[in-house]
Amino acid sequence: MIVQGGDGERERGWFREFGSLIRRKQVDSVHYRGHPQLARKLSAVDLVGIGVGATIGAGVYILIGTVAREQAGPALVISLFIAGIAAALSALCYAELACRCPSAGSAYHYTYICIGEGVAWLVGWSLILEYTIGASAVARGITPNLALFFGGQDNLPSFLARHTLPGLGIVVDPCAAVLIILITLLLCLGIKESSTVQSIVTTVNVSVMLFIIIVGGYLGFKTGWVGYELPSGYFPYGVNGMFSGSAIVFFSYIGFDSVTSTAEEVKNPQRDLPIGISTALAICCVLYMLVSAVIVGLVPYYALNPDTPISSAFSSYGMEWAVYIITTGAVTALFSSLLGSVLPQPRVFMAMARDGLLPSFFSDIHRSTQIPLKSTIVTGLFAAVLAFFMDVSQLAGMVSVGTLLAFTTVAVSVLIIRYVPPDEVPIPTSLLTSVDPLLRHSGDGIEEDVTISPVGLASYSYNNDLHDKSDVLLEHPLIIKEATKEQRSEKSRRKLAAWTISLLCIGILIVTGSAAAERCPRLLRVTLFGVGVVILLCSIIVLACVKQDDTRHTFGHSGGFACPFVPFLPAACILINTYLLIDLGVATWLRVSVWLLIGLLIYLFYGRTHSSLLNAIYVPSARADEIHRTHANHLA
Repeated sequence: MIVQGGDGERERGWFREFGSLIRRKQVDSVHYRGHPQLARKLSAVDLVGIGVGATIGAGVYILIGTVAREQAGPALVISLFIAGIAAALSALCYAELACRCPSAGSAYHYTYICIGEGVAWLVGWSLILEYTIGASAVARGITPNLALFFGGQDNLPSFLARHTLPGLGIVVDPCAAVLIILITLLLCLGIKESSTVQSIVTTVNVSVMLFIIIVGGYLGFKTGWVGYELPSGYFPYGVNGMFSGSAIVFFSYIGFDSVTSTAEEVKNPQRDLPIGISTALAICCVLYMLVSAVIVGLVPYYALNPDTPISSAFSSYGMEWAVYIITTGAVTALFSSLLGSVLPQPRVFMAMARDGLLPSFFSDIHRSTQIPLKSTIVTGLFAAVLAFFMDVSQLAGMVSVGTLLAFTTVAVSVLIIRYVPPDEVPIPTSLLTSVDPLLRHSGDGIEEDVTISPVGLASYSYNNDLHDKSDVLLEHPLIIKEATKEQRSEKSRRKLAAWTISLLCIGILIVTGSAAAERCPRLLRVTLFGVGVVILLCSIIVLACVKQDDTRHTFGHSGGFACPFVPFLPAACILINTYLLIDLGVATWLRVSVWLLIGLLIYLFYGRTHSSLLNAIYVPSARADEIHRTHANHLA
């Protein structure tokens, strides 16, 4: 028998309740399930355009003034550089996973493969919140910038101007809704058409930033860079102010993850995805640093206008006409950022629907354009309605939760792939039953003294007639009867690595939690911080000494980019993003908890029971390919 007695019944009950949270899907599950594929039309150049466009929003036209005045001063350039390095840590982790698992869904897809269904649902649901609120907030930000071309918001055409609904006090923004609808229509034309428009708009935005750098640099050299000739020096707020500025401008680099959402639509993902991610991030970092270096050099940091720092800097030199060029850059930056926010959302919906966690309606792919048309229309209309009726500026902090959570789980996934990659593959019970006689007839069957993976049993036990089918499961050739000495050693290594990765995450949580808990007694904070540091350092040392799994070279799609400096780089990535997550504040987390509670209810009452892994059992990876090959030959 598989399990016996009271202990077995308790174990089975535990798996029935919690097994769905840890079941993991296969890397190429979309192929094995026969889902239609998205069109592979994107090149590395397209990916760079998408990445730069989604990353450079209007924040650079506003944020540098606020951070320079209140946090960093002239050291803003160093703050941007540090933030760029921190973002690069996550980008390198994304690059490896995107090469290994080039399917739609981005961080949700990677988390489902490496960590499990429960955390993957949490990441996917948070990303939906991020993209929806992000798109609505960006669309609302375009209206006041667009109004500058008409001489102010009062001169906007009435069908685009903001209005207050009488009796309700709600300020509606038709312009924001129209822009999102236009973006949605553009995305419905196809991924190549969308990426082409994104590249054109991004080129205009980058050209404006180059204008700021070149013309501003000329003015600086002509006038002697008065912004750097200050008695307060380069660090008026000290080193702490510089790092505080880095934490704020870090969010200016968010957007490169949009590139990985199109992984299934890239012609050569193993080559082009790392190029697209790294090049986009490098371009953004260099442009940010050069623009900020020019602006804080032209005007003393304390004299910068916090709302229009770049325009006011040029105006102080008598170049009022430059405001129109700079405003053009701000509008194109917002437009490309809006496109970068709307583009990934339907692909996340599609990936979750493919896995059965959302209705199959969202996974339909249009035959002509080969995009998730229904998901694109639904998500676009929802974001347009939200932008029309709601001022989502107060909810902007919630956008960061999805991004930081995704960055964290991606880094954890890299550690899992390197040290304890999944060694079992989910197989539908019906498929296993149909090919088992064929395997036995060909003499490829393995001894019947077998056991079943707990995750497989957990997935299978959702079926009400488990007892009736348990005898059938026993007959499947899943695991070799007796382990060799090398296999026992490998099992011990995997167990040590798994526990160490868990302790690493716990140590980071203790360190960041104690660092952010300013209201706790000092002695308690210092004690917890010290304990967390010890756990963290010991975990990193153990992982550095433990041999990485040999199958990491062949897990998923091989031959692509490999993240360097493992485990140090992913550990640093987890540490930074976890601290930023905790530092978002109680108010933001209270708002996010409402959204997460809604997602939990949807998962419990729909996703958990409709998952494509519901009736799957897990077999060793070596047997999975043989099973699929036998099934394909039988159908042929």
